[in-house]
Amino acid sequence: MTTGEKIAMLRKRRNITQEQLAEILGVSRQSVSRWEMDQAFPETEKLIRLSGLFSCSIDFLLSEVLSGKNQIEAEISPDNCAVFIRECGYFFLATSVENRPRLRPFGMICSDGENLYIVTDRRKSVYSDLKQNGRVELASFNLANGKWIRITGDVIEDDTRVSHELALAAYPTLRQKYSGEQEAFLAIYQVHTEAVSIN
Repeated sequence: MTTGEKIAMLRKRRNITQEQLAEILGVSRQSVSRWEMDQAFPETEKLIRLSGLFSCSIDFLLSEVLSGKNQIEAEISPDNCAVFIRECGYFFLATSVENRPRLRPFGMICSDGENLYIVTDRRKSVYSDLKQNGRVELASFNLANGKWIRITGDVIEDDTRVSHELALAAYPTLRQKYSGEQEAFLAIYQVHTEAVSIN
């Protein structure tokens, strides 16, 4: 795939029109059209913004040919998983403790580009369930495109300042809820993904 074809594919996947993308990037619609038809090439600054907007690497945008495995990895990166789920507005988290499956609606997920993180509260039962058995499955359905995402793996608590700042940046309202002494209740779990499917 060419860079233009990838821009068009990623734009359509996000349900963004050429006009909307042009407005976001501060260019004309004709510029976006020329990029997608490979008649012109985005400037470096625009490539950086495109990679951030579409949660993909600049390498992915620039490389002309991707083998099947690399293309799948680029398209289903942790960032892309987080974007997909956040566009759905929720996800379901399946846990199992003492052979009792539990399914819960969840809302907070973020990515640092390499890993997914889910956000919860130490006072909730899910926190103790995950402490006992970190084996999980996440699933979410996008009404707009009719696609499911399913993620299988294990979670481990990440109590570092970096993970807390990542969650607080992704969900600014958490700063109010978990300020001062309350921050001790904020729990971040890193997802060690084994399998991801979008279909």
